[in-house]
Parts: sequence; C-alpha cells; structure tokens
Amino acid sequence: MMNKPVSDTSEPRGATRLREFTRHERESGMHPAIMALRSRPVARAEANRKFVEYARIERGQMS
Repeated sequence: MMNKPVSDTSEPRGATRLREFTRHERESGMHPAIMALRSRPVARAEANRKFVEYARIERGQMS
C-alpha cells in the first residue's frame, strides 16, 4: 500500500491564511470607499426627472 506524499494535501498551504484574511475583512465592517460611494448624493439631470413624471402620468398614477 502506498501512502500519499506530504505535498498531496486537500488544501493548499495559503488557503487557510487567505480564508481567515477574507473572513476578517468581511466581518470588520464596510470598506471606507464603499461607504463614501453610498453616501454620495445621486446627481440626476432635469430631463430625467421630466421623463419619470411623464411616465408616471402615462401609467395613470396622479399622485
């Protein structure tokens, strides 16, 4: 019977470290760049607003 070589493992050596790093990043909260993007005001052109209102009226929603 042949034994598996030491290098024949089910998980590469760096996989545990990478998994723990990503877990820590995920659990530590939201990245500051993502928070900045979410807190930015949404800039909309006036033409878009008019289109939205016309579409709403066309659908029969008056309020």
